[in-house]
Amino acid sequence: MTLPPLSGRCIVVTRPRHQSRPFTEALRTLGAKVIEAPAIRIAPPADYLAFDEALGRLASYDWVVFTSANAIETFFTRLSPRTPPRNVSFAAIGPATRDALHSKGYSAAVVPERFVAEEVFRALAEKAAVTGKRFLLPRAEIAREALPRLLEAAGAEVDVVTAYRTVPSREETACALERLKRGAVDVVTFTSPSTVRSFFDGIQLSDIEGKFICASIGPITSAALGELGLEVGIEAESYTSAGLVEAIVRHYERM
Repeated sequence: MTLPPLSGRCIVVTRPRHQSRPFTEALRTLGAKVIEAPAIRIAPPADYLAFDEALGRLASYDWVVFTSANAIETFFTRLSPRTPPRNVSFAAIGPATRDALHSKGYSAAVVPERFVAEEVFRALAEKAAVTGKRFLLPRAEIAREALPRLLEAAGAEVDVVTAYRTVPSREETACALERLKRGAVDVVTFTSPSTVRSFFDGIQLSDIEGKFICASIGPITSAALGELGLEVGIEAESYTSAGLVEAIVRHYERM
């Protein structure tokens, strides 16, 4: 009888619990022992003043660009019971964000082939003229500045508003970190720079160095690991949780 490809492997999932179920189920189906250790939780911004002001002038924007499903949830919750004006188009950074938008009854006019900010800009520029257009970017409080800078450099007007914050969840990660110190974990998965920063915050990396493999959803998350001096042993080719599962399986199939 052939064992599942991840049989006997202990894998830590640091993604927020409410977003990780398909990911953890896929890993368990493939035989992995999964430890859920959400490194962050999603919290509201300090206030919604700027966000609500932007929604009040929503008809003045040409595009709303979503780089996470969390931003979509906040956007439609704060907008309700109003609906987006017909002149506003939506862009989504990737399939999960596109699907979250679809669940609200709307479609994304732009979804890039590769799910990073630079590719969102490229896809927008290929879809229509960017110069002189107005963009609203609801996003996390701390996020990369690549997309707004690229849009502004191309002559667009950009408003960035905080839709949510990512807050460290140290209580959730304590057990996983103890297992890491004992060398009882094979892989730790990271799906955003914020999961990287929060998971390792306050940890003496020399205590766990070399005892596990860092698995990253894509190059931006890998860069965050590199900034801490951590080697990325696995990186997804498709920057999704499904792509990360595939990359982990490929890694162990090659061994």
